[in-house]
Amino acid sequence: MVLPGQSVNQLAFALGTLAGLVCTAIVIALLWRLRRREPSSPYDARHLEVFEQWPTSAMVLDPVTGRIISGNPASQRNLGYALDELRELNFTDIFSAEGMDARVLLGKLQEATNRAPIEMSQRCRDGSQRNVEATCYRIMLADKPVLAVTVHDVTVRNRVETHLLEKHQQLDHLAHHDYLTGLPNRLYLAAHLPDAIEDAKKAGTVLAVLFLDLDRFKHVNDSRGHETGDKLLKTVAQRIRSTMRSDDLVVRMGGDEFVVVMRGIKSTQQVNDAAVRINHALSAPMVVDGRTLVTTVSIGVALYPHDGADMGELLRHSDTAMYQAKDRGRNNFQLFSQSMDKRLKERIAIESSLRTALQSRQLDVHYQPIVAIESHKVVALEALLRWKHPNHGYVRPERFVTIAEEAGLIVPIGDFVLHRVIEDMVRWRSAEGRLVPVAINVSAVQLQRSNLAESIARLTKEYGLEASMLQIELTESAVFERREARAREASQDAVAKLRELGVHIAIDDFGTGYSSLSYLKRWRVDTLKIDRSFVRDLVTDMSDLAIVSAIIAMARHLHIQVVAEGIEGWQQLEKLRQLGCSYAQGYLFARPAPALDCQRYLSGEPLDLTQRLEKLDRLETTSSGEQEALRA
Repeated sequence: MVLPGQSVNQLAFALGTLAGLVCTAIVIALLWRLRRREPSSPYDARHLEVFEQWPTSAMVLDPVTGRIISGNPASQRNLGYALDELRELNFTDIFSAEGMDARVLLGKLQEATNRAPIEMSQRCRDGSQRNVEATCYRIMLADKPVLAVTVHDVTVRNRVETHLLEKHQQLDHLAHHDYLTGLPNRLYLAAHLPDAIEDAKKAGTVLAVLFLDLDRFKHVNDSRGHETGDKLLKTVAQRIRSTMRSDDLVVRMGGDEFVVVMRGIKSTQQVNDAAVRINHALSAPMVVDGRTLVTTVSIGVALYPHDGADMGELLRHSDTAMYQAKDRGRNNFQLFSQSMDKRLKERIAIESSLRTALQSRQLDVHYQPIVAIESHKVVALEALLRWKHPNHGYVRPERFVTIAEEAGLIVPIGDFVLHRVIEDMVRWRSAEGRLVPVAINVSAVQLQRSNLAESIARLTKEYGLEASMLQIELTESAVFERREARAREASQDAVAKLRELGVHIAIDDFGTGYSSLSYLKRWRVDTLKIDRSFVRDLVTDMSDLAIVSAIIAMARHLHIQVVAEGIEGWQQLEKLRQLGCSYAQGYLFARPAPALDCQRYLSGEPLDLTQRLEKLDRLETTSSGEQEALRA
């Protein structure tokens, strides 16, 4: 690729050379006519006039001694000598070249005949010096060989070339370095990483690629502004650079992503130590605009040749390892492994299939009853998302919900569930069924990114339903765990708007998160759902019994309803009844079923658990394969 500066540089050189060649041609033509001693003609006067008025220096030299035989007026003006004075001088008295004595210079001049110009320094009578180019041709004059030389001043051209070169270097630096941090950028990495890999291949050494991504940097931009974010990035870049060796390459890929390339790795521990240094350096508080900021970084590592043979593989695999570090709590580093690659490919496949599922109606909603423990009456239904893949059958929600959140699909999926629930409730009402509240699971991402309250208000009004017939279930870990204040406030505002509509709020999987109990009061929770992990061994594990007892007692004093999840046995149900738990949900009562099969739950009559009891009795005498069929 030729840059604009290079084109100008080449044009200047070509014009200068052309001017010298034209002048030389004129000198040769004039001398050639004088050598032939042709009769005088008007053309001789014209040639002589051109020679006399030509703006650049032209001379005739003795090829053996270098003595100046003649020079045009321009050469006299440029050098400051009269013609008679020039004839007293040798060419090497006036012109010189670095590293050449007079004899060598004269030889180079003679060798330059019919070739490219030779660069020299011209020393004038007043002592000043100029950069020039001499173009030389050997001709015969009066049967004697002479050198016809034109001298072109290239001082200005050299100055222009130097300026253009500096500009080109500046443009090259800007093209290959990040404007904000001054670090090499993605283009620089693309140009140099393949060479580093080739060097490692020839030397038989190991090369490490570390992919760095700041944790929750977006929240800094959102809460403090992009100017503060930029200053933070500059500080981060300086700290990363300071922790690495001088020959390690540190690159800003863009945004809050950086790449470090380490050559000549002797052991994995050397890479581990470097990653630990980076983690420690970035986790230390940073003062930006007088305010203290704390950031952490997740690092993924890929090694050549073990984890990849080219730049694409190494970057892709280090990026995969970085996401594994994110999944493991951030602020750590992970070495790439093939199992990570397998999980990544599976994730990509699920994301792609999930997008197709949204468009091709593979998604459905099933319902599971929530039952009053004392009366066995259905008091509510929980809507559960189901995905039936055409080739793999039902895909468990835990396999795709997190991927849907990361891929930005959770909002359209949530909209689908809400619409389906409303439509099913309308159909049940039309069939003269007795409606009960329906609980819908909502992720923290959906709560923050969609205007859920507005959607519920619009749909319930459109279909003539009461918003109080809906209950939103939020997981404890997703909503209450320690997160940025801005995210917590957004969630709290969203919940407040839902409560204003009359929508009930439940906390799902209670006991598995890290929340402060003060949130229960602040968020005005209606229902707590005890996670099945505590209910499963309730009868045999005293610790689980103590936890469940404490939750039920606390909820009773806060006037919060309690639902126990995962009930599969009569002993569990009886123990919960003794502890004062009011509601239960699980396979003991019913498995989730499509909307058409749930009409029977709306009659207001107690559930007939006789058939379920017979199945459970038969489970004790059947094989594991038969048990699964019976549970259905």
